Amino acid sequence: MANDPVKLNRARLAAEEGTTLHSWSEGRYRVALIYPNTYSQGMANLGFQTVYRLINQRGDCLCERFFYPDKEDLEACNDGRFPLLSIESQRPLREFDLIAFSISFENDYLNLPLIFAAANFPLFAEERNDEDPLVLMGGVCAFINPEPLAEIADIIAVGEAEAMLGQMLNKLCSAASGRDELLHELAGVPGVYIPRFYQPRYADNGDYLGVMVEPGIPERVRRQYAPSLAVAPSRSFIQTPESEFGDMSLIEVSRGCSRGCRFCAAGYVYLPPREHGLDDLLAQVDAGLAVRDRVGLVAAAVADHSELAALQQGILDRDGKMSLSSLRLDALTADEVEKLKAADHKTVAIAPEAGSQRLRDFINKGISEEQILHAVNLLADGGIKNLKLYFIVGLPSEEQEDVEAIIDLARKIGDIWRAAGRSSGVMGQLTLSINPFVPKPFTPLQWAGMEAEKSLQKKYRYLHSAVSRLPNTRMISESLRQARLQALLSRGDRRLGRVLPLLAAGRNPRQACRDQGLDMELFVTGSFAGEAPFPWEIIDQGFGRDYLWSEYQRALAAKTTPPCFPGCRRCGVCVEPE
Repeated sequence: MANDPVKLNRARLAAEEGTTLHSWSEGRYRVALIYPNTYSQGMANLGFQTVYRLINQRGDCLCERFFYPDKEDLEACNDGRFPLLSIESQRPLREFDLIAFSISFENDYLNLPLIFAAANFPLFAEERNDEDPLVLMGGVCAFINPEPLAEIADIIAVGEAEAMLGQMLNKLCSAASGRDELLHELAGVPGVYIPRFYQPRYADNGDYLGVMVEPGIPERVRRQYAPSLAVAPSRSFIQTPESEFGDMSLIEVSRGCSRGCRFCAAGYVYLPPREHGLDDLLAQVDAGLAVRDRVGLVAAAVADHSELAALQQGILDRDGKMSLSSLRLDALTADEVEKLKAADHKTVAIAPEAGSQRLRDFINKGISEEQILHAVNLLADGGIKNLKLYFIVGLPSEEQEDVEAIIDLARKIGDIWRAAGRSSGVMGQLTLSINPFVPKPFTPLQWAGMEAEKSLQKKYRYLHSAVSRLPNTRMISESLRQARLQALLSRGDRRLGRVLPLLAAGRNPRQACRDQGLDMELFVTGSFAGEAPFPWEIIDQGFGRDYLWSEYQRALAAKTTPPCFPGCRRCGVCVEPE
């Protein structure tokens, strides 16, 4: 039975700590901030929470949150019995001036048609008029590849909120002109992409050729980022027991990664790597421990923080517990493991990514088997109970022997883990998380396609069978259907916007693409020539495709590239644009 949306939102509001409530009688500019997935997932997203705080800190704005319905409410939402209402005041979307989405995962695009339908609001920008709220798309997906969202959004924010949200809201709050004039003004704000001013061109065979830009509009949109993270801390400003991590307060310790793993979009689109200062972090720890007894340290590369040991000690000195989102195998020390154990850390996740050294070099992982096993020994000797290992299957150039190497490495790790368990009398669990390679824009592997579905199925079967014979070891994996859908949405162009309602309705992805005259495999498994233009290159990340192409060639030659460092000018991000 569906919940009553008003009662549900009021109950959630009552259970929260740290919510901001503004009066609607004060004449503020009203922003509906939507996370296109469930409340529990959205409230665990630090970017979403940070944007909420930044908007509500302004004296001229109010921001209220919306979420995709929970599973038990979906049917009622589909037939109109569960209207989408804001958490704070239980108002519908149409009463807001701006509808802003924070999107972190491509597969959440499929939730957009239902959200718009539930609000009785046109999905596509061309169907809306001057009386309708503007629709803005933000979040990391918006600056990896915004094109599948381009026919839905009026405005796309290309970059980090701390760097551009203020200037954008200044324009929106003071707007006295019509919609078209306002959008032209916004197009001049650094990092703001107005899709209607950019028209993609396609060849007769459907290949993407480039884009025609309206006169007076920037040819490309430069990604904006905060040079210093001191401008805005990012943590769980709102605590709720319903969050996926409701038992802890999450704190961002750094942003970006210097390592340059060639498959990882986050490692490129968040360049340059930056970190929060120790004093600022300890202040966030104090705030977090005031409401929870555990803090979660979040970053793409937590272990690379220059003062991680001091931060961990600061948490322990405050009688706090801690969890880390990731560990760097080649940076792990016995002292850090001891701190993890002292902080009641029962499970640690590490990411060898590949079983063979050849493939680890291909993706520029920068670690050896010796380093992996050394780290595992440290964790086992340190009393960590459970270990989770991340591997990628289907990487370009992968052979069967590379797949078998995953099992060989898992067996060696398992031997170490079980020996420690027998010695301590506590036998922990070894979990292999094995997921398919999905090519991402703005990475050196953007030219490579995903491996064919049947080939991946065969590898999955082999791995499941082999893992089942390893003691105290289990395998979990992402659905190949979901992974292929992610590849489609990651590499798609503007035409995919018309496919989204079909996918949301449950249509087979291949057939949904065919209905719109598109070949799904072109986006999913297709490989591209070095000179082929990409639809996402409307964005200027600060580094050129020449750099990515050179890294792709180094991958094919199994050559590694050292991490970036202070003063590095290799990719071009840290060079001021002319």
